[in-house]
Amino acid sequence: MAAIVRARRKVKSLAAVVRTVRTAQAAGLRVVFTNGCFDLIHRGHIRYLEQARALGDFLVVAVNSDASVRQLKGAGRPVVPADQRAEVLAALAAVDLALIFDDLDPGRVIRSVRPDVLVKGGDWSMDRIVGADFVRSIGGRVRSLPYVKGTSTSALIRRLAFGGRHQPPASR
Repeated sequence: MAAIVRARRKVKSLAAVVRTVRTAQAAGLRVVFTNGCFDLIHRGHIRYLEQARALGDFLVVAVNSDASVRQLKGAGRPVVPADQRAEVLAALAAVDLALIFDDLDPGRVIRSVRPDVLVKGGDWSMDRIVGADFVRSIGGRVRSLPYVKGTSTSALIRRLAFGGRHQPPASR
């Protein structure tokens, strides 16, 4: 029960995250930021978050709201509601704070948090990473971490839809 309470305490509003990040940075900690839908968390997410955390001292994860996931991924998504996705992420040792955001892209959140390191997965090219120019302009770094092959929420959902049988990847 204590672990559940600790996880819930790590899910904060944007204003609370900003206050905590400022305190952490004032103490000399390097703050890392990432964002995503994180629907049906899998080992690719875990490895990604562990690698992101290793780039600094404090990891903030912004989770897309249900409405923004629907707009980005389509009807039937997300499978898991935002509050649950955020709490599961917050329960991970690699994650220091999580927040839920409604925007389609994380630009506003990144400008508020002002991380020292901005991280996205290797499925994002450096020129497509929202907030990269801003983070660099304040002296921060931007990193693209390797994509873990064979791990995809969309592929997992397709597999579940076909009774657990492997299906060919959807065409893009």
